Amino acid sequence: MTRPVSPYRIMLSDEDRHTLNRWVRAGATPQKVVLRALIVLLAADGATNAVIAEELGICVDTARKWRARFADKGIEGLADAPRPGRPPIYTATERAKVTAWACALPAEHDLPLSRWSAAELAAQLHHDGITASVSTVRRWLDHDALKPWQQRSWIFVRDPDFEAKAAVVLDLYAGIYKGTALGADEYVISADEKPSIQARDRCHPTVAARPGHPMRVNHDYHRRGALAYLAAYDVHRARVFGRCETSTGIKEFTRLVDQVMTSQPYASATRVFFIVDNGSSHRGTAAIDRLSARYPNAVMIHTPVHASWLNQVEIYFSIVQRKVLTPNDFPDLVAVEQRLTAFQDCYNCTAEPFRWRYTSADLHQHLSRLDQHTAAA
Repeated sequence: MTRPVSPYRIMLSDEDRHTLNRWVRAGATPQKVVLRALIVLLAADGATNAVIAEELGICVDTARKWRARFADKGIEGLADAPRPGRPPIYTATERAKVTAWACALPAEHDLPLSRWSAAELAAQLHHDGITASVSTVRRWLDHDALKPWQQRSWIFVRDPDFEAKAAVVLDLYAGIYKGTALGADEYVISADEKPSIQARDRCHPTVAARPGHPMRVNHDYHRRGALAYLAAYDVHRARVFGRCETSTGIKEFTRLVDQVMTSQPYASATRVFFIVDNGSSHRGTAAIDRLSARYPNAVMIHTPVHASWLNQVEIYFSIVQRKVLTPNDFPDLVAVEQRLTAFQDCYNCTAEPFRWRYTSADLHQHLSRLDQHTAAA
C-alpha cells in the first residue's frame, strides 16, 4: 500500500536550515524544540510523516502537526502557542498594594505594629477590600524578595575623619605607614577588652552529645561572678597576649601593654603600633601621650568611632566566644581564667594571620558608592 504524501512540502532557506541545525546542536535547547527542529529537517529532506515518526519514535500525528505548523508560519510556528489559562483572580494593582504596604513602616500609618507579618498584611488588605489568603500574600512577597518581618541594624558614619582614620589602620594591616613599608623590626598590635565574661554554674551537669542527640545544657544556672579578658593580637605574626582582670580600665589596659612591651621582639623594636578603639581605657590624646611616655617606641592608633570591626582582635574574640565560652558552664571564675589561658596557649601554637583583604582603596570605593547613593536619594 502506498503511504499518503503530506500536502505540506517543506522548503528550507539556508538561514532556516542553519537555525534549525543550531538548535539541534546546542546543549541548552529544550528537548521539545530539538524534536520539532528534527521533524522539519527530515521533512525538508523528503521524509514522509510515517518515516519521521518511525525515525524519531513519535506518533504520526506529532510529525504531521509540526510539519503543518512550519509550513504555515515558518520558524515562529515551532514555538508553543499561547494558552489562555484561567483568568487572574487578582489585578496587578491589587498585587502592587501588598508591595506598597510591605515597603512602608506600620507606624507611618498609625498602626500599633513595629513590623509586618504575612498574616498582618493579609488582614490589612482585607481592610482595604482585597481578600487574599496569608499563603497568597506570602507568595507575592517571595516573588518580590520582600521579608518585612526581618530587620538589619546599621550605624551611620558620624566621624568626619572616618576615611582618613580607617585608612591608617588598613594600611598598617597591609604593612604600610604613611606611605612607607614597615621595617622588619616594626610590629602591629590589635588590642581590646572583652568585658563581663560570666561564670555560669549550671544547676545540672552538661551532657555530652551522642548519636542523634546534640549536647544538652541545662537552662538554669548560678552566677559565680564575672571577669574581663584583655587581649593584644600581633596582626602579622598571629600571636596573642592575653590576661584576665576583675574589670576594665586604664590600669588594667596598661598591664596588658606592659605584658607585650616587656617581651621580645617588642621591647627592642623600632616601633610597635597599638590599634585600639575608642573605649574609655584608651580614649583620646591622653591615652596616646600616656603610652608614648611609658614606651617611646609605641604608637597608639585609634579606629574611627563605631568602627570596632576594623580591629582584628575582635575576630579573635569571636573565636573565643564560639570555642571557649559557648556554652557557658563554669563552676567559678578560676575555671574561666584557666580555660581562656589554656586556649590562648593552644591557639598560639597553630595560629596563622587572618586573611584580611579589605584595603584602604576598597574603603575609598565603598564610601564613594555611599556618597553617590546618598546624592541620588
